[in-house]
Amino acid sequence: MESGGKGWLHGSLFFYTVCALALLSSCVTGQIRYSIPEEMPVGSFVGNIASDLGIEPKRLISGKARVFTADSSEYIGLDKENGHLVVKNKIDREELCGEISACSVSFDVIFDNPMELYRVTVDIQDINDNSPVFPKSKIEQEISELAVLGARFPLESAIDPDVGVNTLQKYTLQPTDHFKLNVQNGAGGNKNVEMVLHSALDREKKKHHNLILTAFDGGKPQRSATVQINIIVLDGNDNAPVFSQSSYKTSVIENAPKSTIVAKVSATDADESSHGIQYYFEHATSAVKALFSIDADSGEVKVIGDIDYEKHKQFTVKVKAKDHGGLTDSSEIIIDVIDINDNTPKITIMSFSSAVSEDAAPGTVIAMINVQDLDSGDNSKITCSIDLNSPFKIMSSLTNYYNLVTDSELDREQTAEYNITVTAVDGGNPPLSTKEILNLKISDVNDHAPQFKQESYNAFIAENNPPSTNILTVKAEDMDWGPNAKVSYFLIDGDLNGAPLASYISINPETGVIYAEKSFDYEQLKSFKMQIKAQDGGSPPLSNNVTLNIIIQDQNDNAPQVLYPVQTGGSVVAEIVPRSADVGYFVTKVVAVDVDSGQNAWLSYKLQKATDRALFEVGLQNGEIRTVRQVTDKDSVKQKLTVVVEDNGQPSRSAVVSINVAVADSFPEVLSEFTDFTHEKQYNDHLTFYLVLALAVVSLLFIVSIISIISVKVYRWRQNKLFFKSGTNLPVIPYYPPVYADGTLQHVYNYEMCGTTDSRMSDVKFVRPYSQNTLVSQSRLGTVQREKKEQEVDDLTLEQKPPNSDWRFPPNQRPGPSGAGVRPDEAGAGPGVIAGTGPWPNPPTEAEQLQALMAAANEASEATATLGPRYNLQYGPEYRQNVYIPGSTATLTANPQQQVPQQALPPPQALPPAEVPKAAQTPASKKKPTKKDKK
Repeated sequence: MESGGKGWLHGSLFFYTVCALALLSSCVTGQIRYSIPEEMPVGSFVGNIASDLGIEPKRLISGKARVFTADSSEYIGLDKENGHLVVKNKIDREELCGEISACSVSFDVIFDNPMELYRVTVDIQDINDNSPVFPKSKIEQEISELAVLGARFPLESAIDPDVGVNTLQKYTLQPTDHFKLNVQNGAGGNKNVEMVLHSALDREKKKHHNLILTAFDGGKPQRSATVQINIIVLDGNDNAPVFSQSSYKTSVIENAPKSTIVAKVSATDADESSHGIQYYFEHATSAVKALFSIDADSGEVKVIGDIDYEKHKQFTVKVKAKDHGGLTDSSEIIIDVIDINDNTPKITIMSFSSAVSEDAAPGTVIAMINVQDLDSGDNSKITCSIDLNSPFKIMSSLTNYYNLVTDSELDREQTAEYNITVTAVDGGNPPLSTKEILNLKISDVNDHAPQFKQESYNAFIAENNPPSTNILTVKAEDMDWGPNAKVSYFLIDGDLNGAPLASYISINPETGVIYAEKSFDYEQLKSFKMQIKAQDGGSPPLSNNVTLNIIIQDQNDNAPQVLYPVQTGGSVVAEIVPRSADVGYFVTKVVAVDVDSGQNAWLSYKLQKATDRALFEVGLQNGEIRTVRQVTDKDSVKQKLTVVVEDNGQPSRSAVVSINVAVADSFPEVLSEFTDFTHEKQYNDHLTFYLVLALAVVSLLFIVSIISIISVKVYRWRQNKLFFKSGTNLPVIPYYPPVYADGTLQHVYNYEMCGTTDSRMSDVKFVRPYSQNTLVSQSRLGTVQREKKEQEVDDLTLEQKPPNSDWRFPPNQRPGPSGAGVRPDEAGAGPGVIAGTGPWPNPPTEAEQLQALMAAANEASEATATLGPRYNLQYGPEYRQNVYIPGSTATLTANPQQQVPQQALPPPQALPPAEVPKAAQTPASKKKPTKKDKK
């Protein structure tokens, strides 16, 4: 135990178990007793009920533990978090129990899930919190001088509300010259104090005596009270009154009417003036003074207030008799209160489930009820009952406790709510009763499937209906309630003509309205069946199905179709009628059908137009065309009839057929007449639309093509501009076409090319071919060069000159022949060797040809601008530009002062002066490679 509760718990913890209801899983009760002092602060610890009951603290929360007191007084509270009982309201033992020494507070601790009840009693221990108090602060006592020694003079006792050792224990009197104290224990445990005369009084010596009476209690620390006694010495009267009985015992019923005489006391005096005796209440409590009064002359005790047995079961009243000489005597009246049945039973609902499921098993506890009656005896015996003819019963579990349980199965659909009247009747005469009405709702269980109002539904809908047409509304009802009664509608999956039913019909899942998803055609589909499912919102859901027959109604949406005569657009078909035909001659028959049904398919035939209406007629029902008169020679050979075929629908539809009839006796006559027969052309109504659409498409394609071509041209122009701007510093590496010494090149052309850096196109001018002498000179030049190279082969083989330091590129990026450190003449000179370059080991690539072409174009531009001498084959041209090699990332830059290696070019004196043309007079120096050379 903690502070406040330590040392006060007696340790008297009792447990017992009672099974009072077999339908309940367990009914466990226990009794616990604690002891605490009074006046403990609010929140002080009383006891650890969780530990004392042997349960976990969380059980207090899960079981909704609570404290219940019959008189609704809440002195002790429950701390669910810690499982402690604490002081809820400050307890004053004197206020709670009064003069009763054994004071306790009892209450019940109730648990739910499962329902349990424990009786707890807390004993309230008295503390010395009250000092003795005298009724008066000053006592005046008249004593005759004739009082004999040993005479007793009762004094008003001090009052101490405490009990036990803390109550009044002793008295002291000062001074004790004439009087001493005599303390006696009364019948009720009270101490009666009186003064005893031990020394005679002499009025002539001293008229007044002042004494101090002190009362002490037994508490620690000890408390006391004092009162001053003023004694007046009287002369004469030496006999005191004497009561007829030392104690009077009587009774009174509770709620007795006012002025009811409870008792009558009397005293006698040996003196002659005994009639002067007065009666008084001595040491009367406030409750006694409020309920009773005494007549001072007669000694009758009457009721002046409302007596309640439940508050006071007995009264002890002290009575004093006093004569005119101041002599007194004391007695006491014990008044017992008789209980009457004046309190109705009190019903307290300890636990109640306001709703119970309709599938609850019999014996399910609905409520736990406590009944109390403040009366006693048979008046407090209570019988509890409920209405008959209900599926419930009430059973007693413990003293004054009842359980309301189900007695049979429940059905919410029959009765959704019960008003259960619980009646408590006591055993008084006449008996008193109390009624309590419990409103119990039956919660729904999904035990009913939806039910359609019809076993099947037939829906009629006209064909050619617009989509989303409302066809029918199906309705199903569910006897359940709430979500269990909410019905949803669905289509059961199925196929119709290879398509799902959902593509034909849809249903609103909430309202059951059925819609057509598409337009129906009676000629394709006349009727079909499907299943509609109604499903409630329960768990698990229940459902029911119904058959829906959809019947398509025919509409006059098809015009008659003419089967005969067949209408052709290219040839003329005519029926021949001989001129000798009589009246009623059968010419032909119009055969037509209508795919509709019923009266929409009833056809009638009418002659709309005819060359001669008086010659032919058509049957209204059969469509037969016959002559109505004799054919004459005056009748035209060419007869054209227009017949209208009309159905019987509303509105009606029709078809028109044209029939050519030839009135002739022979076929040649017919042929000659119908040669120039003019046919009516039938134009397609949509032909104009198709022509406009085709024209628009062609125009759009043409515009897109023009925009695409312009975009490509602009893109290429910008790319070329960037390319030539970035290549202004590239060197031009010329490509020299080989000179064939054996004369295989028959013609040599001189190319004049004008190129710019901002354009990819150049002008090429072809000049007449050279003469034969020029070819011979070139042939000789090639022979001399080849001989010169053969003489230098040995020197070049022994020691190879390192490459020029300016050509610092990987082998795969060098223009011309590939390979590192191999001179052109080391690969072997042959036909087509160009001075200073060596032979091509392989045919020149497109990149190499482009390099040569650019070099030639550059040189041609300089020659054109200056009209100076052309370069010849003896010396390499000066490299004045950079060259971009296609397919390579290298940019070659040549040193303008760099000379072509002498080992690659023969010296000028190697050729005869007469045979070497001058640079200015040799057109061949500007010769470009021909297509044959490139190949």
